[in-house]
Amino acid sequence: MLHDYQGASEDLDKVDVLQPNDAFTLQIRGNVKKMLDDYQGALEDLDKANVLKPNHAFTLKFRGDVKRMLEDYQGALEDLDKADVLKPNDAFTLRNREEVKRMLHDYQGTLEDLDKADVLQPNDAFTLKSRGDVKKMLHDYQGALEDLDKANVLEPNHAFILKSRGNVKKMLEDYQGALEDLDKADVLQPNHAFTLRIRGNVKNMLHDYQGALEDLNKGDVLQPNDAHILKSRGDVKRMLHDYQGALEDVDKADVLQPNDAFTFRNRGTIKKMLHDYQGALEDLDKADVLKPNDAFTLKFRGIVKMMLKDY
Repeated sequence: MLHDYQGASEDLDKVDVLQPNDAFTLQIRGNVKKMLDDYQGALEDLDKANVLKPNHAFTLKFRGDVKRMLEDYQGALEDLDKADVLKPNDAFTLRNREEVKRMLHDYQGTLEDLDKADVLQPNDAFTLKSRGDVKKMLHDYQGALEDLDKANVLEPNHAFILKSRGNVKKMLEDYQGALEDLDKADVLQPNHAFTLRIRGNVKNMLHDYQGALEDLNKGDVLQPNDAHILKSRGDVKRMLHDYQGALEDVDKADVLQPNDAFTFRNRGTIKKMLHDYQGALEDLDKADVLKPNDAFTLKFRGIVKMMLKDY
């Protein structure tokens, strides 16, 4: 395969003039346009092919992939479901459908597709990496680590695998192992906001607050107005006793992602340090409603109530 998609597109344009309304030509050209990132053009060709030759697995699976790229996830799911009925156990269909299901937050359905894909095409690094990510979303951190370890053996020194594994190791409280993976990922793919955000969190857990702040500052430049980065940076600034800067970050995070227990808990502790005890109590009360019986919240709320003489 020469991967000369532009040349292929030009040839298919000529074929379409000589033999218009041919479903096969439109199928192939639609797929080629997809490879050229012309998703709207690809969709038009595949729609025509589907009218001329309805219920064809090839058309449906590639149109589903194109709709996914156009963020029409519900439409993509409908096409991929039909393709799976017409031609079951197709690894391409399953891999694309799992991505669509993930975007629709159907993580259990995503896992089912990836399990099938793994049986059909075992030892595929992409499948294992994706399944590791999904298992993390389902809080199966040990299962996620096992998949990502296998993916790393199959494709070592891959930034995406290392980033995902570093994130999972963080969840398993293996902060040193997480840092090693994220450092490697940063060398392979420098200046990536996700890597910097997770590494900032890890450095925070390792009490390297200055290093954490540097990573989160870089992440904020690359991806401004990200609630996760702002929440994490607010926590780090609190540890560095920059309470006013911390408050500014968590206030922004609260606007971007309201009603988050971590934000309320963190802001409550910051307001306590700024002697705004009533404001602190209000935030800690909200945190307790969203995430009850959290030891950190209860401890600081007890201190705040004491400062308010509610013995």
